[in-house]
Amino acid sequence: MRGPESICGPIQQISCKPLSSSIMAMISTKSLLQVPSPTCLSSAKYGQFLSVTTTPTFSPKRTPLTLITTRSAKKPSRLIMGASASSFSADIGGVLSDVSIFTTAGQPVMFKDLWDQNEGIAVVALLRHFGCPCCWELASSLKESKEKFDSSGVKLIAIGVGTPNKARLLAERLPFPMDCLYADPERKAYDVLGLYYGLGRTFFNPASAKVFSRFDALRKAVKNYTIEATPDDRSGVLQQGGMFVFKGKQLLYARKDEGTGDHAPLDDIFEICCKVPVA
Repeated sequence: MRGPESICGPIQQISCKPLSSSIMAMISTKSLLQVPSPTCLSSAKYGQFLSVTTTPTFSPKRTPLTLITTRSAKKPSRLIMGASASSFSADIGGVLSDVSIFTTAGQPVMFKDLWDQNEGIAVVALLRHFGCPCCWELASSLKESKEKFDSSGVKLIAIGVGTPNKARLLAERLPFPMDCLYADPERKAYDVLGLYYGLGRTFFNPASAKVFSRFDALRKAVKNYTIEATPDDRSGVLQQGGMFVFKGKQLLYARKDEGTGDHAPLDDIFEICCKVPVA
């Protein structure tokens, strides 16, 4: 463990010797002080939209799934299935489709090329960064669930903060299928979707305590963990993730992670995909 000149996430407090050198992605105080403020989300480039509003809950009980109908000038109605009352602009899928990210091989790719933009169903999991131990755990869960999603015709897509070489580190060491893993070094998709960012969310949010209930899964996922997967641009470690379900460009489900390790239950996500109306 490094000395007092470093700051690490809440998971550092777990007193388990086998994990002490593998699950603590540390960043220097100097790096934190140099973190820029989040990108403005209300620019004409990304369009106007409303961010998801959630009420933190620290009960072990899951928030019931709800069906929410929203209306816009473009479409009479739009069905959103979410973990809480949430609202985006009616064309958020179209805005996101023009965002460019990278494959693990370093090739640029547009969101609209990741799945069928007419009727295809896709689960888009935005991890924090490739050096986050909790994200290795989430990636491990996604990998274990991939066959189930594939058999249901659902495209599973994982995106993380960092460059393609950082994504390859996670993919090779976890391991994780490279054909559904993408890198977003500039956090463009995160900005468009309005995901949380900041020191408090990353290190001090009570929602992060949920990770303790998944300690065994976390320990297994970080068996081959390396801190080298952490982005060279340390400002990226303050980014939170989220989970989204799309049918074509239509947003069906949206959930922002309240804090580090606060992931959407994949069983709930699969249930939502199974309820998508057939065209």
